Amino acid sequence: MGGQFFHMGELGSAAIIKVITNMLAFIHLVADGEALMLAKRGGLDLKTAWQAIAASSGNSFVHETEGQLILNGSYDIAFTMDLALKDLGFAMGFGREFGVPLDLASTAEQTFLKGRAAYGGAAQSTQIVKLLEDVLGTDLRAEGFPARLE
Repeated sequence: MGGQFFHMGELGSAAIIKVITNMLAFIHLVADGEALMLAKRGGLDLKTAWQAIAASSGNSFVHETEGQLILNGSYDIAFTMDLALKDLGFAMGFGREFGVPLDLASTAEQTFLKGRAAYGGAAQSTQIVKLLEDVLGTDLRAEGFPARLE
């Protein structure tokens, strides 16, 4: 399943890191959509902008993978809005439990609630970027991206 293994501590500790990594992915997804929309509305070629981001300090696993699914229009990540909201809810609960304010996670959760209201809980989590596309009447399609990730 994975190339690296990390012992996180007592039984149940791994659940916390799983929620943390997913929380970061959802924040990155919303941020990547905003960045790509800035590129598009700024007149940049989206494929070239995607490549420049991938080669820069702004890169992330989410940009490299889910960014392609946004640009090819499939959004097909096999992870739903409902699942994203479940994990964001767990993250917010851990934040309360551990006394950590999670401003970015809270904003991401609110954005995903809007996404679920607009597209349904079974919609792909990557469709969160479609909210911005729909509001601005601007799609983020670009040539040269595979229909599915390998």
